[in-house]
Amino acid sequence: MNDILEFNEIYQEAKGTWNDGRLRFSKQTVVYKNSKTGKLDSIPVPELTQAQWRRVCLGHGIKLCTSTGNIYKYDGFKDTDLEKISEYFKANYKVELIEKDMCVKGWNWGTAKFNGPLLSFEVNDSPAFEIPLASVSQCATGKNEVTVEFHQNDDTEVSLMEVRFYVPPTTGDEGSDPVEAFVQNILSKADVIQATGDAVCIFRELQCLTPRGRYDIRIYPTFLHLHGKTFDYKIPYTTVLRLFLLPHKDQRQMFFVISLDPPIKQGQTRYHFLILLFSKEEDISLTLNMNEDEVERRFEGKLHKNMSGSLYEMVSRVMKALVNRKITVPGNFQGHSGAQCITCSYKASSGLLYPLERGFIYVHKPPVHLRFEEISCVNFARGTTTTRSFDFEIETKQGNQYTFSSIEREEYGKLFDFVNAKKLSIKNRGFKEGMKGNDNMYSDSDDDQHDAYLERMKEEGKIREEANDSDDSEGESCGFESRPGNTTTEVIKMASHCSECVFTVGVQF
Repeated sequence: MNDILEFNEIYQEAKGTWNDGRLRFSKQTVVYKNSKTGKLDSIPVPELTQAQWRRVCLGHGIKLCTSTGNIYKYDGFKDTDLEKISEYFKANYKVELIEKDMCVKGWNWGTAKFNGPLLSFEVNDSPAFEIPLASVSQCATGKNEVTVEFHQNDDTEVSLMEVRFYVPPTTGDEGSDPVEAFVQNILSKADVIQATGDAVCIFRELQCLTPRGRYDIRIYPTFLHLHGKTFDYKIPYTTVLRLFLLPHKDQRQMFFVISLDPPIKQGQTRYHFLILLFSKEEDISLTLNMNEDEVERRFEGKLHKNMSGSLYEMVSRVMKALVNRKITVPGNFQGHSGAQCITCSYKASSGLLYPLERGFIYVHKPPVHLRFEEISCVNFARGTTTTRSFDFEIETKQGNQYTFSSIEREEYGKLFDFVNAKKLSIKNRGFKEGMKGNDNMYSDSDDDQHDAYLERMKEEGKIREEANDSDDSEGESCGFESRPGNTTTEVIKMASHCSECVFTVGVQF
């Protein structure tokens, strides 16, 4: 039997939408890679305690339970995969893959069982449906009734807003309220952020470009709290996908970008990126609201109780330590002006495009992040309005196209070499390389004052001079002479019969 078992087009449910990806079973880990975000779920084999095979809406699915209390569900398997996966589990994981039937009776009366991060509604010991408690945003109570509200997902056309449970009064322990006990079981695992205790540190009045405004950022152990004059956001660290630290082109400012999935919401607007702008000259002295022993035990030297330095360095260090994610910075790319970014326009706004080691990121309105693995091809196109600039087009494997326009022509060689070194597919490669070899690829008409009409007249003049030389050798003369009494019309009319006198007439005018 093979040491690795791999399946493509396997789906994972995330807040009401199906994300496709690739699932791989190995002797050490079970790894699932999301094709959309590139996020990895890694399950160590020693932690696996239970595996179930179930018939679901997308064919068949696997439910994996771990000793840490986490539950993972993957759908999209074929019926013929059962025997192959079952034998692999027995041989390598020492875990039996159990077939479990779902209840399809349609009854709305059953038993609610809490199993780690899941609420399972069962009818006759068969699950009818399961609710991931991490998707719960709020839980309200009424008389013998519990209302469970859910986080919304932008990628779904139809969203489940809430589910209501009727909890009948029981004759259980004296003094215990079954409704309250039901609610506490939900809130213990729900993604309901509550600010308890003091913040680790607070950054005051930071300039935020997206969403726009000045915000106080309170750093808590498990979430980030943005407090502004109008809006308030609580961002769990589990929703932080990536961190970027990008130098501005003016070398005096820095962008700190936080990629979020799911995004924060302001009315009907979703923000997938949180962008902070700092001045390099702004310094701060920071004291963490923790004792030195606790700081050393928790952060292992990454942070200290008392720190000082540039404001952007302090924010990035604290975020890196708490979120536990690497900070992405620009690589070896250097543009024509010496900066690590390229000035361009996307849609109706001007911004900066940063070529990174594994992708491109554009800031700041609207921010765009494109990984190399999701790019199908790129294209270098001439600007539509002037030859002083060109457009850089990126097409993704999902069929989306992003056009970054008004890039200075001097950046062409640097950008082309970067794309070529990253082995990205370039449209019309031969044509573009030929243009790259030409120094005047995007020549400006104002640089050398090129006049097409003048050049044409010079060529015609050479032809006429050659004709004059041949006529002079034969001793012939046109006999044309402009006299002071001739009008301009008469001179032009006479000169029209003699091509060799055109420039002479022009001087006389």
